Amino acid sequence: MQTKHLPCEAERLSLDRISTLPQPVLETILRLLPTEDAARTSILSREWRYKWTKIPNLMFFVSKRKIKKKQRYVSKRASNIEGAKKNSDTRFKLYHDLHEVMLQRQIPIQELTLSMGNHYDYLEFDQIILNLSRNHSVKKLTLIGSDWHSSWYNLPISVFSMHNLTELNLSYFELDHPPILSVFGSLRILYLWNVSIPAQTLLHLLSNCPSLKSFGLLLAQDFDDKCTTNELFKCLPAIEHLTTWRHLSQWLVLDAVPQELPTSLIHLKELCFEEICFLQGYGLTFLLILVKCSPNLEKIKLEIDWDVSGYKKYSVVWKEYSDVWLEHLSELEIEGFNNLKPEMEFVKFILVRSPKLKKVSIQSVVDRNQESEMLKTLLQAPRVSPVVITVK
Repeated sequence: MQTKHLPCEAERLSLDRISTLPQPVLETILRLLPTEDAARTSILSREWRYKWTKIPNLMFFVSKRKIKKKQRYVSKRASNIEGAKKNSDTRFKLYHDLHEVMLQRQIPIQELTLSMGNHYDYLEFDQIILNLSRNHSVKKLTLIGSDWHSSWYNLPISVFSMHNLTELNLSYFELDHPPILSVFGSLRILYLWNVSIPAQTLLHLLSNCPSLKSFGLLLAQDFDDKCTTNELFKCLPAIEHLTTWRHLSQWLVLDAVPQELPTSLIHLKELCFEEICFLQGYGLTFLLILVKCSPNLEKIKLEIDWDVSGYKKYSVVWKEYSDVWLEHLSELEIEGFNNLKPEMEFVKFILVRSPKLKKVSIQSVVDRNQESEMLKTLLQAPRVSPVVITVK
């Protein structure tokens, strides 16, 4: 009778190379996994059983949980109460799992990502956020609501009591709350993607983030409520990285804006403007105001869009920006370049006002013949630095 050969420790380790990795590397691997996948590593071995409970971040994606057909549809003969109960049990199963995971944590939660997918029952979601607001260890919070429904869910007010947050990312939510006295004294990064928020609520929120360094704003297309450029940027005195979309140009009131903002954006280093419209000049006007009031810019990144519906015509008088001097600008990156006159004029404008410009990278949407002519025009344009220009 043959006895089964059991691998010795050396053989086992030679097969299990992952377990021999340094602890910081293992933690990094687990941090990059969704929490449900990280938890599954507990069955690998006794050594791995509790590793996942020692990572400081949680990631949950509700849309990943599939609902069984017989649980999703209730027979017409079943009572309404029984049917509602079955649907409720299934709907909240993931939230129950999330609660269980939070109870098993061996270290405080520092980061949480919760994506709702097409999930639309927020009763348990509210409770989770309320519990988190009492957990002062959370530093980074990412909440992604449902874009499946015509009306977005109003963000739980308990989020605004999480004073120790350093980063907050919100997508597909309404933020329709009365002015709140909460101060996010530690918040350095704030990104609002596809949010519906009254102007005064936004201004109040930003004015209570004195340490904010990076800000991104993509508003829902509801422009009944507006504010001026002055009002917005008065609330961002320390901003270093700004990401915005073309809809912000529609939302802000530019007509009565002076060429000089009361407080220049002297700390702004990187400006990213997505879906900007050059064709009718509206987005260009806003862009030039930003550039003029940001003398310490180091990088400008633009993504040009063709859709100009809803834009008013704004004429750009380039002489009004003749005093612009970008002493620190080193890189200009443009995607979707159409080789239109206002686009070309902007690039030439930057070339003659940026003494430390090193790189201009243009991704065009024209044919190769036009690209060659476009590159020739740019290479012959006046400049104040030995910049490298690439077109692709």
